[in-house]
Amino acid sequence: MMELSSSTYYKEKSSSSSEKEEMDANIRGQIESVRVEFPRAGYRTLLEYLKRRGIIVTEYRLRKVLKKFSLHIKLKRRFVRTTDSNHGHKVYPNLLGDHQVTKLNEAWVADITYIRIANGFVYLAVILDLHSRVVVGWQISQRIDGELALDALKMAYERRDRPIGVIHHSDRGVQYLCDKYISFLTDNGFKISCSRKGNPYDNAFAESFMKTIKTEEVYLFNYETILDVAQRIGRFIEEVYNEKRVHSSLNYLTPKEFERLIKVE
Repeated sequence: MMELSSSTYYKEKSSSSSEKEEMDANIRGQIESVRVEFPRAGYRTLLEYLKRRGIIVTEYRLRKVLKKFSLHIKLKRRFVRTTDSNHGHKVYPNLLGDHQVTKLNEAWVADITYIRIANGFVYLAVILDLHSRVVVGWQISQRIDGELALDALKMAYERRDRPIGVIHHSDRGVQYLCDKYISFLTDNGFKISCSRKGNPYDNAFAESFMKTIKTEEVYLFNYETILDVAQRIGRFIEEVYNEKRVHSSLNYLTPKEFERLIKVE
């Protein structure tokens, strides 16, 4: 174990019962402090967040504390269909498949979800860079239409300095295959890719992000207006998800940390 003068290191050792109780209470306090910002963090990501705070605890001890104080996450499973694939627009083949993405702006994935407010629903459209998992574009609207999807795409396109040759992957929803959306993609050099019929795993990374934002933000709050949604969702995407939330698939880096690292290399 490397020496960290400012760290606290918790491990299994011979201690009195009162000392163990005190250590467990301290670890519990650190877990609850992390979960103020990351309410759905599981034990693997908790280990990383604690380490970033200078708290070194073994996986075995962390699991014991989670069990002891009933701190395991209980996930809610909800589903509302937002994809309308019953339309006459052209459907494009899946260009991802077994394709290995190795650089930024090689492939973007798109998806839409709903968010409940006091008098109905609003809708969130996102664009993610598949290599870094960074949300590069997003938009909120009271209408689930092509304009919503296109506004998110335009944000991503401008933020990424108008790249050429990006694979744009989405489901078969009319929002992504309507004339205006397809015209923007073709006019700006995108390669258009769609999920296969009846195969939800083809857009798994975008759907994984939507699950994250639902369980770590949306389900935890009651939004009154679209302004409430815009403020909280914008903060979650830009300040929490992109900048602070670690990913096991990125070697426990945040999306922005991963991008900064590969740009340096």
